[in-house]
Amino acid sequence: MTIAHAPVILDIAGTALNDDDRRRLQHPLTGGLIFFTRNFESRRQITEVCAEVKALRPDLLITIDHEGGRVQRFRRDGFTHLTAMRTIGELWMTDAMRAVDAATASGYVIGAELRACGVDLTWAPVVDLDHARSEVIGDRAFHRDARVASLLAQSFMLGLLRAGMNNCAKHFPAHGYAIADSHVARAVDTRSLKAILAEDAMPYDWLSTAITCVMPAHVTFPKVDEFPAGFSSRWLKDILRGRYRYTGAICCDDLSMEGARIAGNPVAGGIAALNAGCDLVLLCNQSKVDNGRPVDELLDGLQAALEQGRWQADAASESRRLDLLPQSAPKTWDELMHEAAYTHALERLP
Repeated sequence: MTIAHAPVILDIAGTALNDDDRRRLQHPLTGGLIFFTRNFESRRQITEVCAEVKALRPDLLITIDHEGGRVQRFRRDGFTHLTAMRTIGELWMTDAMRAVDAATASGYVIGAELRACGVDLTWAPVVDLDHARSEVIGDRAFHRDARVASLLAQSFMLGLLRAGMNNCAKHFPAHGYAIADSHVARAVDTRSLKAILAEDAMPYDWLSTAITCVMPAHVTFPKVDEFPAGFSSRWLKDILRGRYRYTGAICCDDLSMEGARIAGNPVAGGIAALNAGCDLVLLCNQSKVDNGRPVDELLDGLQAALEQGRWQADAASESRRLDLLPQSAPKTWDELMHEAAYTHALERLP
């Protein structure tokens, strides 16, 4: 099957694939899968699901939100429960170089354990600044200082890379200053473009050659654009691509979140995100709604919109998606447990 551009990343309802999951995963616009805690029963089970997904479509990108702290989907059956990233930022204040190593160890342990089960990518690290005001970011951020956050995020990325995994920096250009949780409310940041570029957005400039994927924030910056960053060509094309010369993938955050509704329903949001400069779009937790009807509506709606010329399939976007796939085969869990580098990384966790 020739795929011109497969931008949709969707979820599955349970701990095994059903016929509807298999059908959706083989849709030409499906480019990936995202796991949640409900999908995990055991390491063996999730490894078997990943193997079946790859048997259906070897090119599919298997992903998860697995940052450490409160955003860690797999916590049982051998998975290491990592501390929130703020803890590493606090360590920086007393022992900066130990914090750098702890960040690398965290990335390595997360990446290695996920890869051993067949997961390709985690949507991490968070590079938002810790303004101590955001309801959703909180202790997920490394630090208030953009320089410290960038250095620790880069170290985390190095750990992922050692495990054979790419990274996703989020949430561009900033989510740490907006108070509302964009999952359930419209998040707004009223600062000027100059203020945001001078501080919160700097990690995306400083790390532009290290970042392999960027997830824009479902935050509206009314002094810059009327639309949230993930639906704004000014943020994505003019600033991220143009000003920072970023060349990696861009993935729109969950189209079902409240912060995305300003762009319309998920189909309208998906079209807007792709036209604004996103390569990929996420639709989360919708396979459990009315037997997955919203997932089918997104796939069918984007297919119809593509045929109508309302968005254009992009070979460069597809190339960036494929570049997120690991380039080496993972170790098995048993191999990982006997690896000296993994054991050492566990010892270096904060």
